[in-house]
Amino acid sequence: MGHRIAAWAAFAVGVLYFLVPLVGTVEFSLRIRRGGYSLGAYSNVLSDPAFWSTFGFSAAAAVATILVGTLLVVPTAYWIRLKLPRLRPVVEFITLMPLVVPAIVLVFGYLRLYNSSSWLPLTGQTWSTDVLLVFGYVVLALPYLYRAVDTGLRSIDLRSLTEAAESLGARRATILFRVILPNVRAAVLSGAFLTFAIVIGEFTLASLLDRPAFGPYLQNVGANKAYEPSALAFIAFAVTWACMGLIQLFARDPAARSVRV
Repeated sequence: MGHRIAAWAAFAVGVLYFLVPLVGTVEFSLRIRRGGYSLGAYSNVLSDPAFWSTFGFSAAAAVATILVGTLLVVPTAYWIRLKLPRLRPVVEFITLMPLVVPAIVLVFGYLRLYNSSSWLPLTGQTWSTDVLLVFGYVVLALPYLYRAVDTGLRSIDLRSLTEAAESLGARRATILFRVILPNVRAAVLSGAFLTFAIVIGEFTLASLLDRPAFGPYLQNVGANKAYEPSALAFIAFAVTWACMGLIQLFARDPAARSVRV
């Protein structure tokens, strides 16, 4: 009985720790009108063209990041598990590097290597800077995307699926994209939604590469207005939790967990 009360008390403290700042943020965002509550801050944010343009830019960058990251991570994790299991610790260490190397180090390295006077001036054009930004996001999302895919591969009999497909005459690309990928769809989607949440709120890379992303827009609004930053914070929170909800939805899909041959 005592343990149950302690568990519920710890749960209540955790809920309060999470909800009190959120409720305070929402309550403050509604006080733009003196003497009453109003959705004026949300209206101001949603009617700002810069909000939609920056959010659209970050959403497009997130989709590109997910595509590039998936094409990079799924074949790599598949090959490591199937043919090179001894390299798993090395690959896992490499994928963890973005967690210990700050994003500002990464972007200064990019500026040093790819500035307009270098041998590969990727920062000299808008499109090439966007490409550089997407690859930077892929690096930042690598720890989460690789682990999600690796966990999905661990849950299926990779060798039996591969040998069965090979016995039917399937080529390696067919095995990878028509046999393996459908069986780890939930894991890939989990990594994709985490990647989306990371890219939407990222500030350092977009700001120092001077790209019109949502993160620098959040910082700019926060530095110049009072109530709108709270509204933006709640909107960003809602987008992030919508991604988490989608992860749970797809993770519970029985069809996604069944092995397909």
